[in-house]
Amino acid sequence: MNFLSLFVLIPVLMMLGLWVSRNITQIRIVMGAGASALLALAVSLVFLYRGARAGGDASGMLFTDSCVWYEPLNIHYAVGVDGISTLMLLLSAVIVFTGVFASWRMKEQTKEFFLWYCLLSTGVFGFFISLDLFTLFMFYEVALIPMYLLIGVWGSGRKEYSAMKLTLMLMGGSAFILMGILGLYFGSGAVTMNLTEIAKLGIPPEMQRVFFPLTFVGFGVLGALFPFHTWSPDGHASAPTSVSMLHAGVLMKLGGYGCFRIAVCLMPEAAAEQAWIFLILTATGVVYGAFSACVQKDLKYINAYSSVSHCSLVLFAILMMTRTAGTGAVLQMLSHGLMTALFFALIGMIYGRTHTRDIREMSGLMKAMPFLSVCYVIAGLANLGLPGLSGFVAEMTLFVGSFEVNDAFHRTLTIIATTSIVITAVYILRLIGKILYGATEVTGETAGHGATVPLTDATWDERFAVICLLVAIAGLGLAPWGISSMISNSFLLN
Repeated sequence: MNFLSLFVLIPVLMMLGLWVSRNITQIRIVMGAGASALLALAVSLVFLYRGARAGGDASGMLFTDSCVWYEPLNIHYAVGVDGISTLMLLLSAVIVFTGVFASWRMKEQTKEFFLWYCLLSTGVFGFFISLDLFTLFMFYEVALIPMYLLIGVWGSGRKEYSAMKLTLMLMGGSAFILMGILGLYFGSGAVTMNLTEIAKLGIPPEMQRVFFPLTFVGFGVLGALFPFHTWSPDGHASAPTSVSMLHAGVLMKLGGYGCFRIAVCLMPEAAAEQAWIFLILTATGVVYGAFSACVQKDLKYINAYSSVSHCSLVLFAILMMTRTAGTGAVLQMLSHGLMTALFFALIGMIYGRTHTRDIREMSGLMKAMPFLSVCYVIAGLANLGLPGLSGFVAEMTLFVGSFEVNDAFHRTLTIIATTSIVITAVYILRLIGKILYGATEVTGETAGHGATVPLTDATWDERFAVICLLVAIAGLGLAPWGISSMISNSFLLN
């Protein structure tokens, strides 16, 4: 068995372990051990990948393996990674690991929650290792289906509405993806659905013009492509903490990864011809998401619309089709995944103590919970692009690469997109000043006899999850060169 398959096997074993668990202690042991194994495997893969490249292996995909799954349609279980998918696996492992500790004290239907959480993780990891288009699509669906129950059962607010809206819109996008994949297979004349083989054969330009928009829109729905982004804020706001972390930190990256790997890289002629349409939509999404975040009063909705803006930047850079912009897009996926996971973790921890997400009801949190407040400040500074943190590296690479396209149309859109930096600074700094440094100190929930329960700071498991994310954000911001080289030398990155 190829060792990449361990990324799928470990979550399955975690589900089996959860099935036989009898108490909360056993559930925590299974989840902690499994998430740790996934993180160790992802870190090991990075070193193995870098070692193979340093040793002179110039193959497009490394650690490949393939076996026939369904012969009539030439569907294979084919796996392999390049620098981009290796980093996506590492991001996924970090978010899954920290999400487990963010939900460490969950008490309501704990076993069932983590069973669906592991199934979602199985789909995510399988998606990033798959080379066969049909297998990739299957894992994509496996990652989407659990979101309905995770939000609809364990969520808050309008959870049933949000879960149904998310599921219907993403399933609609899946229909476009399936049409695009079948078009690629039959249009290329390939005898396999392996994307590396299809890339070698090439797709006729006339077929690219039909199937590129289908594939890009299909994946773009999950990547918050304007105007198909409306499921995202509601889904984020209603999801439980660890699901919000995985949803925004990893699941939305499946959309950006699919747009890059399948839509743009396999159909470059159509991408070059039709990119201007989607560039207008993505630039609109960048600015719209930032402005929308400015007027929200709910902490989760603020971060959700911020995610729409930042994920639109990913698609915007991908459509520029330059090496620097492509590298910036992947860096942005990594940076945003870490930042938004940290934001949602902190918001969940604050909500668990204050029992409100309305910023009008919050003030002076720095006095009551200094650790969480300081971490929120750092997350905010990373989000607005402070040098030394991941947001700066990602956005500067992205904007420089976008400005390389030397014509008025592309440069004008790039300038418009850069205004999001200023807008982001406005709502982040205003938010920090309001909820953390306000004059009135917020109190905890009311206890018996009219007394109030004082607010407490983070517990050990919450601190551990938050510190892991902070270290990753600072590491990407301070030492990005190794990661940038892995991205820029990846398969099909022009």
